Amino acid sequence: MAGGAFAVDSPAGSFDGKITLSVVVTCIVAASAGLIFGYDLGISGGVTTMIPFLAKFFPDILKKAASAEGNMYCVYDSQVLTLFTSSLYLAGLVSSTAASRVTTAVGRRNTMLLGGALFLIGSGINGGAENIAMLIIGRILLGLGVGFTNQAAPVYLSEIAPAKWRGAFNTGFQFFLGVGVVAAGCINYATAKHKWGWRLSLGLAIVPAGVIVIGAFLISDTPSSLVERGKKDQARKALHMVRGSKVDIEPELEEILRVTEYNKSLNEEPIKTIFERQYRPHMVLAFLIPFFQQLTGINIVAFYAPNLFQSVGFGHDASLLSAIILGLVNLASILVSTAFVDRFGRRVLLITGGIVMFVCQVTTLLTTQLAPHSSIMLKHGVFGLLLFIEHLKHKACVLIIAICMTNLKIAVAAVLGAVTGVHGNKGISQGYAILVLVLMCMYAAGFGWSWGPLTWLIPSEIFPLKIRTTGQSIAVGAQFITIFILSQTFLTTLCHFKFAVFLFYAFWILVMTFFVIFFLPETKGIPLESMYTIWGKHWYWRRFVKGDANDQDYSP
Repeated sequence: MAGGAFAVDSPAGSFDGKITLSVVVTCIVAASAGLIFGYDLGISGGVTTMIPFLAKFFPDILKKAASAEGNMYCVYDSQVLTLFTSSLYLAGLVSSTAASRVTTAVGRRNTMLLGGALFLIGSGINGGAENIAMLIIGRILLGLGVGFTNQAAPVYLSEIAPAKWRGAFNTGFQFFLGVGVVAAGCINYATAKHKWGWRLSLGLAIVPAGVIVIGAFLISDTPSSLVERGKKDQARKALHMVRGSKVDIEPELEEILRVTEYNKSLNEEPIKTIFERQYRPHMVLAFLIPFFQQLTGINIVAFYAPNLFQSVGFGHDASLLSAIILGLVNLASILVSTAFVDRFGRRVLLITGGIVMFVCQVTTLLTTQLAPHSSIMLKHGVFGLLLFIEHLKHKACVLIIAICMTNLKIAVAAVLGAVTGVHGNKGISQGYAILVLVLMCMYAAGFGWSWGPLTWLIPSEIFPLKIRTTGQSIAVGAQFITIFILSQTFLTTLCHFKFAVFLFYAFWILVMTFFVIFFLPETKGIPLESMYTIWGKHWYWRRFVKGDANDQDYSP
């Protein structure tokens, strides 16, 4: 089938995995690892708009803000300020490279415990910081912690969850990430007017870190990890706990044992094995999916949202409140992904997210009068699209939505360009500032049920056991290096390119959607031990696998 938009049926021998209270509690605890990443994303941008924080560490920014003649896009253009934010992601990149061996050696659970402990220490240092050096050291420790947890938690969720509901449970990581963002925004809003507010905001990161540390002691490791480390009896006990006492777990355990023994018999180094030709499809997806996610621009918006909203006309308090609203919209949209990811598949979520972008784009045209007869466009545009989608195939819908998503970014750029001027030195009215907020919220919603949760899910489920932790490390590393580069350059880019920075992200949205159309197979409902079947049936990736898709030698 052209484009590779197909679903692979689960093998007839799929294991009986029901949703039990134990698996729900276990997955909630593991998914809470997303709290620290989300809290940091939300807290950093808010703290960097607090006057006491800026006065102590970045007084030059206050001087820029006090200048009425200054370019509004350049107020927060400071390499030291961006280093404070982006140093975490550089440290995360470093720890993610080591996380593969650590996760294999000590297990998924213990790696999350290590990450939570490092984040807790870094939080304490940041809360008590007296100079920029302490801030950076604290951020580095936070980054090391996030690198370990981001690598271990998604793999843990994919391995522990029943295959039929793996997508829903894995989106829990993104949900808690969203909770962290919203909690951080609320704390920033509450502490912004206090001289010591920034210390409280940074120091309270010990709370989500403590949740992870304590939670890690309450759960067992995954059966796959326990078998991999020679703990068969503990693996059987762990399977009984999460699958239920009345379920026959022996077939699933035997399959895990078979795959593990096969991998050990090969005696291959995972970092070398993963570069073999047969794993080329896995590598490409593991790198490009997190790479593309960051090029949607969503995380840049997340941790610079207060700066961005303050730049385009909101007051300080209003900019922090706007960031909270943005986080709540994203959080609500993640629940949509949780509800439908295992029912309709990973790819369909990309379409539904894009429809929101289309409606917002039409509304933007109507509101800003960027095109004549906008009411007619709204009437015929919305109903025309729905009728069109009704008669088109899946991939055509994705293409339409990609164009709509791109148009939304162009609309944001057009609004900002029209009301702030080419050089960013015109004032912006409250009405247009609110319009920018609405556009951002609609975009965050589309992201929340598509690229947000799926970026954690897909890399954690496509790799065979012998290279799963290595593959997840590559995915996390790709994410960190991309977000480091973008976060280090965003404020400078915003200063020089102004509203046109959104066109940059619009281009990449189009590119990544074409990639999804042609190269992303559907993985819903397929047991991890049978995931190899998707590559041999794909129109492009089948050329890389060895022999037939069902070849026993390839299956592990």
